[in-house]
Parts: sequence; C-alpha cells; structure tokens
Amino acid sequence: MFVRKGEVVINYNEVVAIGDTYLLTAVSELFGLEGYEIQRIPAHDGGRNVVYTCEKEGEGAKILRIAFLHDRSREDFLGEVEYIRYLFEHGGSVSDVVSSRNGNLLEEITHNNHTFFVCLFEKAKGKMLVENNYRYREDAPISEYYYNCGKVLGKLHQISKGYTPVHRRYSFFDKFNAEYIDKLIPDSLSLLKEKLVEILNTLKGLDKNQETFGMIHFDYNDGNYSIDFDTGQITVYDFDNSCFGWYMYDLADLWTHGVGWIQFEPDDGKRKKFMEDYFNTVLAGYRSETRIEDSMLDKLPLFIKVTLMENILGYFEDMQNDSEETECEGELSYLIKCLEDDIPYKGFFHEIYSCEEPFEYEVRNI
Repeated sequence: MFVRKGEVVINYNEVVAIGDTYLLTAVSELFGLEGYEIQRIPAHDGGRNVVYTCEKEGEGAKILRIAFLHDRSREDFLGEVEYIRYLFEHGGSVSDVVSSRNGNLLEEITHNNHTFFVCLFEKAKGKMLVENNYRYREDAPISEYYYNCGKVLGKLHQISKGYTPVHRRYSFFDKFNAEYIDKLIPDSLSLLKEKLVEILNTLKGLDKNQETFGMIHFDYNDGNYSIDFDTGQITVYDFDNSCFGWYMYDLADLWTHGVGWIQFEPDDGKRKKFMEDYFNTVLAGYRSETRIEDSMLDKLPLFIKVTLMENILGYFEDMQNDSEETECEGELSYLIKCLEDDIPYKGFFHEIYSCEEPFEYEVRNI
C-alpha cells in the first residue's frame, strides 16, 4: 500500500464529513464550480473514491471524484487522466477530464495530514443499462448494442496503439505476480495458488508487441459506460483500473459480462449458440475500428481465466479488510472451482453451472 509519511488511514465516511466542511469549498474554487448543485453519489461496495454529480442550469453536468486511499500515487493518477485526455483528443468516446482553473488535470489537496487527489470529468450523455432496467433503446435490435460495445472498445484500443505516456501507469505484471498471489491467497488453497501461477507463466510467454499489448481499460462493462438511448452511442468512463495489458483482456471481459443476457437459459446448447452469436457481433464492431489476429482470439479461454483470476484476487483483497471473513461462498467458491478443475468459459457450458443459481457453488472454509 502506498502511504505518505505522516499520513494515517482514513475511511469513506470521514472523507464525506471533511468534504462537507472543507473539501467541497476548496474544490469549487479550484474548478470553478460556484453555483453548481453538488450531490454525492452513493458508494458501491469496494469503492475507492467519493464521487459527486455537479449540475448547473445552462452548463454541462460534471462528475467530481475525490480519491482518498493510499493505494495510488500521484504518478498513477496523472497516468490515468493523461490517458483519458489522449483518448478524447484522438476521437475516443470517453468522458473528458476537465482542467482546473490552474490548468491541471489533477489537483492535490492536503488537509489535516490527509492528501486527496481530485479530478473533474464531463458527465457522459445518457444513462447506464441498469438505470434503464436493462432495456435497450426502442425500435433498435439488441445486436446494435453488442456491435457498439465492440466498436467503441476497438476505437480505444486503436488509439492506445499510438499512445506514449508522459506519466506511465503500471503494467499487468506489476500487480499480478507470484509473490502477490502467495501473500494474498491462504495456504489452505494451495491448488488455486498453483493454477494462478500457471496462468501467469502462460501469459509471460505471449507477445507484447504494439498490436497486442498497450493501455487498456481493465474494467470494461456496462457499469462503466453510459448509453445515449436516442442514438445508441456509448461513452466510457471510470479508468481507475486502467493499466498496460493485453487488448484481449478487455474483449474477454466483454465475453464474461455477455453471459448475463442468457444466464437463466437451462439449455447449455442454446447458451453456447447465443454466446457465439453475441461475441461474433462484438468482434464485428471491434474489427471495424482495429485489427486483431486470429491467433490472439484463439486465446479467449485463457483470457477468460485471467478475468476470473482478477475477480478472485479482488475478493481476497476485500477480505483483508474484513477480519471476520473465513470462508469462500457463492461466486468466489464457483470461480475457484472453475480454475482448480480447469473448467473453461467460466463454467457456462459445464455441468457445474446452474441456471437457477448462476455462478454459485458450495461454501468452503479457508
């Protein structure tokens, strides 16, 4: 964890209280938000920031983000916002970063020995699918949405292929390595540790050239973009996890989130046919903007495993903050079972899968 000298850990509610009494006033002055109505957005589980909407009649709405955890440095934040600005300036469909009155994409505020990193973004037009009850826009086929998901991602990856950072974000292996896995995963899950290290060793043998490896979103799903339901245009945000990795990872993320459209179908053959059609449509959109070799697409099962690995490690990271957590249950147990038993495609076409309790498995102690 990145901790600055003289600082102590602070929690979400404490930041909200400081925001109400000090931070929001300081931020308003820095970013010219006087006269805006500023409302806090309720945090989701595992949230690392305090986020607000900022609205003012006659002005475009903004999203204010105050980061308070010590797990990211100034360099990390600068790498993120500079990348977002680069994407926007080169035609990427992303929520642009708003410069402060000082001309900075990132502002740093210190108060009572706490350092807060503050960014302001243009609010994306439209709304998330969940806000529309997972109904797509009227008079348009859902395949348009699948195609646009791939197309927008393909454009971002194509732009990334020409990106040279000023402040460099971390790379995949900086976080995901054998030492980190050994430290995070309990010894009682020795087989899981072995399988995770096997995945890492396989990845180390892959090419990392300009066409396969670069800055990626690393959390590309319908919770991190909005849809203009008049046009179908997707605008991407929340690059908090962006890093240097394989472009194939973001595509595998799209595959794993696509299962939600068919997860209650009892016929595994129909599920498989749907996923083939869904992903082919995604790829058609993706390839309309950038190239990807068939040799990389053949590695989809591997990268689906990588998304499972990321999810599993995320669970155990959360457990570190909950001393009472002593067992794997539900989705975590399911994901572990898939990796330990080498079950491909997140078990979606395997007998382990239940359409009545999707992605759930028996509880196990750790």
